[in-house]
Amino acid sequence: MRLLIVGSLSGQLSEATSIAHRRGAKVSQVDSIEQATRALCAGQGADLIMVDLNLDIAALIAANEAERIHVPIVACGVNVRPEAAAAAIRAGAKEFIPLPPDSDMIAAVLAAVSDDERAMIAQDPAMQDITGLADQVAGSDASILITGESGAGKEVMARYVHTKSRRAKNPFISVNCAAIPENLLESELFGHEKGAFTGATARRIGKFEEADGGTLLLDEISEMDARLQAKLLRALQEREIDRVGGSGPVKVDIRIIATSNRDLKKAVAENQFREDLLFRLNVVNLHLPALRERPADILALADHFGKKYAAANGLSHKAISKDARDLLLTRNWPGNVRELENTMHRAVLLSREEEIERNAIRMPDGSVYTPGEDNTARRAAETAEAAQSAVGKTVAEVEQQLILDTLEHCLGNRTHAANILGISIRTLRNKLRLYIDEGVQVPQSGQSRAGEAA
Repeated sequence: MRLLIVGSLSGQLSEATSIAHRRGAKVSQVDSIEQATRALCAGQGADLIMVDLNLDIAALIAANEAERIHVPIVACGVNVRPEAAAAAIRAGAKEFIPLPPDSDMIAAVLAAVSDDERAMIAQDPAMQDITGLADQVAGSDASILITGESGAGKEVMARYVHTKSRRAKNPFISVNCAAIPENLLESELFGHEKGAFTGATARRIGKFEEADGGTLLLDEISEMDARLQAKLLRALQEREIDRVGGSGPVKVDIRIIATSNRDLKKAVAENQFREDLLFRLNVVNLHLPALRERPADILALADHFGKKYAAANGLSHKAISKDARDLLLTRNWPGNVRELENTMHRAVLLSREEEIERNAIRMPDGSVYTPGEDNTARRAAETAEAAQSAVGKTVAEVEQQLILDTLEHCLGNRTHAANILGISIRTLRNKLRLYIDEGVQVPQSGQSRAGEAA
């Protein structure tokens, strides 16, 4: 956790600094907003900026944004009128802390920023397998490629790997390759010297140097243009970069994590991504399953977001009712965790009962969620529950139950059931014949196991 304090409120800010130090933060201080932006451009990274309320907070935010620097700002001051604190929030500050500082308040703000409220929720076996693999490789310096649908939690996984690594106390720097214009991305990554191009009025340290000793996340790397891919490949191979307009290479010690929601092998085949770069990045691949493929995480994440947004909005925490939980499991979640988070934020605000009721689970336009035709998550949850009940049974008994349940799901269609089970139609028919000989009722085509027509 890196804290930059801007201002000189003598002993009051010194006390805040001491508290932050005791909480494990690395603290630096400058006197003015101009010095703050210069320090950040020079590679003095920060995860949080604490600013004297008497300084121009709006100007600091504008100057940082002009340099594509996005760091949350907390305003602080002595004997501040409520309207002044409100003005600081309107100017862009995330929070106001009165001085002299309260130790618990400082600790809470630091914890909120360092955790970034991005908890790694992994209760589903599918996700636990991935986090287990992440734990195994986190301690190495191997490059990692994290893949998965948009909103599945790729950046959360990247931060998780960083916190488990030997670099955890050093910076974690993230660059969204899709959000930065192509002509600026090179400078963003590698930095530039003064006068390197129009508008380069001072030296700018790039993200590679800012991440030195830590981890650099290249988010949505598939969006990087081919020319820059070549420079990135060299940086990965040589562990050195060239600033734009620079006179010589600069050594860096970083661990690279990249993410993509696209099929990079397909992008290679279409000459949109360098194969050698893919090999260099894809030492370990962590593929995050879509939320609909990890149903146990749906309810765990819903509970997490329910608590988070109740606290954020000053509301008491409410449990999620059974009807609401059942409804959440019917959703296919095309937006994955990001969509679920927004859904629970709305639910916390709209709930009028003692529990978050089914009617509070709504679409962004306010319309009520209705169960969709694709109940993948519910079926997977039921399958996971059934797996727990298999303890104590023989393998043959569990196999028989699985085959009959699958056949019933397919309304007796042998070919469809065999495809789902991953066995040949001949093997399936032989097993069904054995079951019939043992007196077990087997669904016929178009029927459930009870013999009712579908």
